[in-house]
Amino acid sequence: MLRLILLRHAKTERDSPSGKDHDRRLDERGHNDARDIGGWLAKHDAPDQVLVSSAVRARQTWDEMSASLPDAAVEIVDDLYHSAPSDILQIIHGFAGRKTKRLMIVAHNPGLHEIALTLAAGGDKQGLSELEDNLPTSGVVIIDFDAKAWDDVAFRSGQLVRFISPRLLRETPERL
Repeated sequence: MLRLILLRHAKTERDSPSGKDHDRRLDERGHNDARDIGGWLAKHDAPDQVLVSSAVRARQTWDEMSASLPDAAVEIVDDLYHSAPSDILQIIHGFAGRKTKRLMIVAHNPGLHEIALTLAAGGDKQGLSELEDNLPTSGVVIIDFDAKAWDDVAFRSGQLVRFISPRLLRETPERL
């Protein structure tokens, strides 16, 4: 069994001082949400390996979470910035042969939202329904695969275990 954890970066400022999208930083809410989600993951679904987009906002999201998840190995991956679902799947397949059982990707919409929808063939019906509309900032999608190697992961082959967001943590903590 392999577990994939998809995390959209936390809430950001509208524009960066440099004017470049890649340089946008987290706002105050983003810092707080990232810490909250990191704490939740530490209690429920801590990853073995984390792949983080090179964008400032994704790296800052991980920085806020990392204290809660100190045992995770981390790699910054340039190709996760504005990646399409097929690109993300190729990155996942690159873990074939590694011992990683719980892989987390910190990246961006629309690619992250699209791959979450295309990987999950079933599972948590309420979570799937909520995820259809949007993968919000700091939103987490957890998908299990009945596979032995990461290159066996394919579109429509996973089961959604859980979809959470900072709003769901605040409004329905008993559900999570």
